[in-house]
Amino acid sequence: MKNPIIAAVAFDGISPFHLSVPCLVFGADRTKLGLPRFDFRVCAMEEGPIHTDAGLSIVVPHGLAALDEADIVIIPSWKDLDAPLAAPFKDALRRAHRRGALIVGLCLGTFAIAGAGLLAGRRATTHWAYTDQLQALHPDLAIDADVLYVDDGDIITSAGVAAGLDCCLHIVRARYGAEAALRLARHVVLSPHRQGGQAQFIERPVAPTPNADRFTRTLDQVRATLDEPHSLDSVADMAGLTRRTFTRRFLKSIGTSFGDWLADQRVALAQRLLEQTDKSMDMVAFEAGFGSATSLRQHFAARLRISPVQYRREFSKTGGALSAA
Repeated sequence: MKNPIIAAVAFDGISPFHLSVPCLVFGADRTKLGLPRFDFRVCAMEEGPIHTDAGLSIVVPHGLAALDEADIVIIPSWKDLDAPLAAPFKDALRRAHRRGALIVGLCLGTFAIAGAGLLAGRRATTHWAYTDQLQALHPDLAIDADVLYVDDGDIITSAGVAAGLDCCLHIVRARYGAEAALRLARHVVLSPHRQGGQAQFIERPVAPTPNADRFTRTLDQVRATLDEPHSLDSVADMAGLTRRTFTRRFLKSIGTSFGDWLADQRVALAQRLLEQTDKSMDMVAFEAGFGSATSLRQHFAARLRISPVQYRREFSKTGGALSAA
């Protein structure tokens, strides 16, 4: 089987941190973690060394021709946001998209994808401080300023800086399974799936309160007992807060609603059960707290765009992507 080819686009003036994000996730040998050996290529529009905004120079081994073979094209950031794309890069990006490559824009890289005309009429995101500028330049976009990343099928865009890591881990999770993404996250000391979105970083953090430890312990208890019913009222009572105070605190701390967070936790548990066990769909649904296989299928389809049966077929340890890797 051909190693997946991943091309990360560098340019003169790039931030070394932004470029290091895809390098960290895809550039090293991760076969011991259950991932394939990626054919990772850094490419550039310019020939010769390129300069970074940190005063370093980088010799980039590949040109834009790397995009013609890539399975995934990642644009880690961008510069000159108002300027038209250089024709060779614009054409190479469009060819890769037509050929079926996954196009990924991390942080300001969304501007480059939009500049190539690939985001017209689509949902997308970028760093929260630049969403107004992106909307003004491309009024036909549906920009979501609150999320960490937007997966629109063949194009994925992420919010600023560290959200690029969340986005790359999401790609690993979607293509190679939750367990592989979890092992990779642990290996590089990252949270495997941060909840919430950019809103939690735009607003000021919640001030410490006497109930802070109890609030955290309550969420840990919910995670440990996902097979049990957890209503908003019962969890708020467990945290020693009123329903209204708990809801407000949860939204500010986590960046999403308690209901969405709970469903995400249950889907993540169901993914692990499907990957690692041969338990029936009814048993997986029961242990993950969905109650029925029908409810499990509905939540899986809503969040992962795949059925539990298909997910098990692709990612279980007895066959599919993980064992093939």
